[in-house]
Amino acid sequence: MSDLHLSTLAVHAGYEPEKQFGSVSQPIMLTTTFERENGVPREHIYTRTENPNRISLETKLAILEGGAEAIAFGSGQAAAYAVFQAVLEPGAHVLIPDDCYHGIRTLFAQVYQGWQINCEEVDMSEVSKVVDAIRPETKLIWIETPTNPKLKIFDIAGISKIAAQKGIPVACDNTWATPFFQRPFELGVEIVMHSTTKYFGGHSDILGGAVILKEKGPLGARIRAVQGTGGGVPSPFDCWLLNRSLATYPLRMPVHSSNAFTLAQFLDQQAAIERVYYPGLATHPNHEIAKAQMRGGFGGMLSIEVKGGKEKAVQLAENLQIFTHATSLGGVESLIEHRRTAEGLNPRSPENLLRVSVGIEFIGDLVADFEQALARL
Repeated sequence: MSDLHLSTLAVHAGYEPEKQFGSVSQPIMLTTTFERENGVPREHIYTRTENPNRISLETKLAILEGGAEAIAFGSGQAAAYAVFQAVLEPGAHVLIPDDCYHGIRTLFAQVYQGWQINCEEVDMSEVSKVVDAIRPETKLIWIETPTNPKLKIFDIAGISKIAAQKGIPVACDNTWATPFFQRPFELGVEIVMHSTTKYFGGHSDILGGAVILKEKGPLGARIRAVQGTGGGVPSPFDCWLLNRSLATYPLRMPVHSSNAFTLAQFLDQQAAIERVYYPGLATHPNHEIAKAQMRGGFGGMLSIEVKGGKEKAVQLAENLQIFTHATSLGGVESLIEHRRTAEGLNPRSPENLLRVSVGIEFIGDLVADFEQALARL
């Protein structure tokens, strides 16, 4: 099945019509426990450790990303936490991007505060800076490209090559690009993480995460133990709904990307916009790297800095009529967010930055919405 096109895999991978009734649509197995025969478990025992809907989802996610094994979680944060639990130990040193999802920084600052983990932030847009930051006690390099919210692009192959020489695993958060635009395993990464809440879910109604391994082995077994024993698993219904959403994922992604590119070009020409962050623009400092490692587009996310500071940025967001001012991203509907306000404790984003998740609406309407909103500033 791995030889089939991504669009075909998104529909068919992980499920065949069940035998009892021949249901083409997968049933939702809401049971928490399964009958034993003479005290011996059948195929499943208990939904915390495994469930048919979750197994189907994990099979599909692994195939879509090109990995050997996927492990599903109840959120993207739970997935990231499982990687850190499986890889790190007290005294370990870990590298993360200087621009990354604030929840990752918060995880190390709060949850791992007493673990004596040394978390160092690095500008990974230059591979040499990653090399300089590596120490003998470095146990993990965590990359995120494009980054959240400034859309920095990192040379995945370059970082992975250096890490392999040092025997350090590399984990890549591929949530924003997804395997539709970017294939980290082909560039040397060993671990891929997703917030499946975002583009995989695509409709702003599922909370989930996943860790995907390039190869099966002890690392996957440790992450699987964190999943089953720790219990941060998605419900059967969420697995079923995510499986359903994945069927249209390859159809949604090119529209997200095309709309974002057109909107970024428009905003780049507006006097009220100080800066546009989008790797598809030739003016983006990492544009050439993005062209080399992203295929078929640059994704549906962009960020802008508005002249006039926080007041004007928030006013612009509120002036929009089609774009909803809300947190999260990757849904079919367009969202805009004043990022610094959403980051809570220890915010990093500039006061005038708005993060934009461009949906799949008609692009003419999205551009017109920004035109009227900018005219009212």
